[in-house]
Amino acid sequence: MNTQQQRPHPAPTALTEPYWAACRAGRLAIQRCADCRRYVHFPEPACPFCRSRSLGFEPVSGRGRVVTYTVVHRPFVPGFADLAPYPVAWVELAEQPGLRAFGGIRDCAPDDLAIGMPVAVTFTELPGFGPIPDFRPR
Repeated sequence: MNTQQQRPHPAPTALTEPYWAACRAGRLAIQRCADCRRYVHFPEPACPFCRSRSLGFEPVSGRGRVVTYTVVHRPFVPGFADLAPYPVAWVELAEQPGLRAFGGIRDCAPDDLAIGMPVAVTFTELPGFGPIPDFRPR
């Protein structure tokens, strides 16, 4: 049996569905406040900066730098054992200081990963769900 099919799937909500729709279209889209113009991630019902409820999703470049990372050697979540060891990272996106997205790092040996490494979004197909954002070195 393919353990990848056993991986947990995201559970889109009315708040997060535009994010997942953009992923299905091959784009990374992040919430942005129409009033203060700050990006907000993870999705929120109100802007944490100005409390406006005028938030929409806008495409971003998907380019950024690794802020911190870890290499998972012993996965505790079903369906990930076939990937170990695998790196995951917080990436600060180029659009705004402090705007961070989380994802796996693809096409990079764990020993080659470094804080400050420039990366770009890529999409990994999660069977039974669709594409999810990850990152790869650029």
